[in-house]
Amino acid sequence: MLTGDTHNIQGFWVVGINYKKTDASVRGSFAINNDQYATLLEKAPEYGLKELFILSTCNRTEIYGIANNSDQLAELLLSVCEGDRKTFNEIAYLKNGTPAIEHLFQVAAGLDSQILGDYEILGQIKIAVKQAKAKGFVGAFMERLVNCVLQSSKAVKTNTSLSGGTVSVSFAAIQYIKQHVLEIKKKKIVLLGTGKIGRSTCLNLIHYLGTHNITLINRTFDTAANLAADLKLESAPIENLNAELSDAEIIIVSTNASEPIILKEHLANTGKKLVIDLSVPCNVENGSELLDGITVVNVDVLSKIKDETLENRRAEVPKALAIIQEHITEFKEWHQMRKNVPVLKEVKDKLKAIQIDAALLMTQPAKETLTKEETIQSVINVMATKMRRNNAAGCHYIEAINDFIAHHG
Repeated sequence: MLTGDTHNIQGFWVVGINYKKTDASVRGSFAINNDQYATLLEKAPEYGLKELFILSTCNRTEIYGIANNSDQLAELLLSVCEGDRKTFNEIAYLKNGTPAIEHLFQVAAGLDSQILGDYEILGQIKIAVKQAKAKGFVGAFMERLVNCVLQSSKAVKTNTSLSGGTVSVSFAAIQYIKQHVLEIKKKKIVLLGTGKIGRSTCLNLIHYLGTHNITLINRTFDTAANLAADLKLESAPIENLNAELSDAEIIIVSTNASEPIILKEHLANTGKKLVIDLSVPCNVENGSELLDGITVVNVDVLSKIKDETLENRRAEVPKALAIIQEHITEFKEWHQMRKNVPVLKEVKDKLKAIQIDAALLMTQPAKETLTKEETIQSVINVMATKMRRNNAAGCHYIEAINDFIAHHG
């Protein structure tokens, strides 16, 4: 039996893990790739779920949905993860009702990102919701909520400096290289993975470090070759990975594989190398950092880089929270009115069904100008206003109108 009361905010849950209590390797065991996401959506009805979406990034894995309890969402998520339930219970958080809604708003604004104000999360939310909606798992409640969240995030970006400056995981990688590598233009860089983050990193390498000594590699060769041609860089097929890595001095990994792509055998006895892994789960084999000459840096290390821009962003947090609260209030008002729609329709139908002189429902001076239909709509409008103002369920107004009609019947 499917569950989920879309007329009750208390039916909205989020269950997940993020960077605050886990490192990248643990988060990786609970990460969800596209194939797993498709499987989750197929299995959702078995868990009594009909409205949900999953957000899986390098910072977090979260499942949002309408449910009777958090276990429904957690069990579904864990049904495809490598991670076990015991570990999940130790590190997971769950939020319900208004706290869950507030959490989603803050995530979308970049307030809950590992790098404060990281705006890439908004695009990831859009993709996650689009996938769920395509399979019919985004109903009226969720769609309205997400739209409000997107509007709020846009308002935060427009009216604050929370995302001001250039600070993201990909940019943090550039800062790390700049701080730890001399004569960068002479170093051969291999960038593995040319998706959104990989492309962003590539552009940052060129713009901020002034280097074109970059070779792009991607599972789909044409993707890497086309980007390389546009930026006047080199590209290589995945089959040449071993040789390219052997020659590289800086390796940046931005892939979305469920298993490590860079193995210890690729790095052993190949000289001094800096390996930056932007992937979660980690796509560099565990233990590589123990090899002679090999330094491995992941997203957790990059997030600790101090930057003046981040200090400026922290000062914008109160302003961002105030904007978010305004949008949450608007959503709750919509939600309250949506709850009242069945009541208002019932009253309107009753008034239409009762044969009564319209004059009895009218007040001066509208009495001579309004039809019965117009008068009924006027009554409904007044009733809706009172229900919104008083946050009332409406039953008292039904009784009042029925009493009024009965009195004049």
